[in-house]
Amino acid sequence: MSPSHRQLVEAVQYNCNISDARYAGNYTMCVYLLKMREYFRWEMEQDFNSSLTKDDVGRWLVEREQLWSDIEDSEYAHIHINGENHDPFDSDQINRKLINHGLVYSAGIGVKSKPHFFLGDLVRHDSLNGYNIFISSREYARDLTSPPAMSQNQTIYIRRESFKRMLWEKIETWRWSKPENAMARAIACYDFDDALDQSLENMTDNELESAILHEIGEIKAGEHLQGWQEMMSQIMFTQAEIMARAVRDHLADALSTLPALLEQQNDASIHFYMANLTNMRRHIFPSLMEAYQDWENSNDVSALRELVAKSKTHWLQLSQQILALFNQYGDNSHEHIEQLVNNNTL
Repeated sequence: MSPSHRQLVEAVQYNCNISDARYAGNYTMCVYLLKMREYFRWEMEQDFNSSLTKDDVGRWLVEREQLWSDIEDSEYAHIHINGENHDPFDSDQINRKLINHGLVYSAGIGVKSKPHFFLGDLVRHDSLNGYNIFISSREYARDLTSPPAMSQNQTIYIRRESFKRMLWEKIETWRWSKPENAMARAIACYDFDDALDQSLENMTDNELESAILHEIGEIKAGEHLQGWQEMMSQIMFTQAEIMARAVRDHLADALSTLPALLEQQNDASIHFYMANLTNMRRHIFPSLMEAYQDWENSNDVSALRELVAKSKTHWLQLSQQILALFNQYGDNSHEHIEQLVNNNTL
C-alpha cells in the first residue's frame, strides 16, 4: 500500500469511527454485540467460519469503545486526494479522482440518520438505463454497520464483501435449527453441503443483481415521494418510522425487484427475498406470503405475478398518504401514520 493510499484509508476509517462513536449506542445490546463480533472479524481479516475467543473480542471491544469516547465530538475529516481536500460527503467528486486507481468511495446517510463511509476496490462500474452502478470487493475502511447496498440520486453502490458477509450470517443462522422455510428453499438452490465456498460465491453474485434491482426501485420510489427523507428524520424511533420504511420498501420492490425476478424466473432469489422480509413487511402485506406459498405448492406463478402488479398502485398511494399526514400534522403525525398503515394492509 502506497503512502497516499494509506493516508486515504486512514482518513476514511477515521470518519467511520466518528460515526460509530456517535450512533453505535442506538442498537440494542444483543444487536450491538453481534455487529461488534462481525466488525472484529472483518478488521482482523478472519475467515467466516473461524472461531473467535471471548478474550480477543473482549479486549478489542474495550479498546474500540475507548477510541470512540476520545473522538466522539471530533469533526469529520476532509478527504485529501492529489493535493486537494474534498468534503467527506461529496462521493461523486471523490470517485472521479479514485476510479482510475481502481477504488470506489461512498458516503451517505442511512437508517436513523447514521452516516456511512467506505472505501474499497472497484471491481465493476456499469451504466444501466441512466443508473451509475459501482460494485466493490475488498473493503479498506468501513463502519460498524456496513449496508451492502445504497443509492444516492442515480448512483448505486453495491458492496460485495459486505453482501457476502451478510449472506453467510443468514446461512449460519438458518443452520442452527434448519427450519423448512423459504430460506431452506433458497439454500437448496446451491450445493452448500459439498461446495460451500463456491456456493457462497454463486449466491453472492445472484443476490447482488437483486440488490441492484431493489436500489433502482428505491430511486424510482423517491421520484414520487418528495420530502420523504425530511419526514423520516422527524419520525425516528417511532413505530411510524418502521412502518414507513416497510411501505417504501414494498413500493420499491413492486416497481423493480419482483417484476424482474418473476420475469427472469429466478427461483433462488425469489425464495431468498421471501425469507428475508421483515416482520413489519409481512404484517402489512400478508397476501404476498400467501401468493408465494401458492406458487410453491402449485408451481403456478400467475397469482404472485398478478398480486405484484396490483400492489404497485397500493403502495404508491399509501406512501403519498403517509407524506400527506406528515405535512398536515408534522411532529405529531406518527400516530396518524400508524393508524393509516394498519388500516391499509394488503
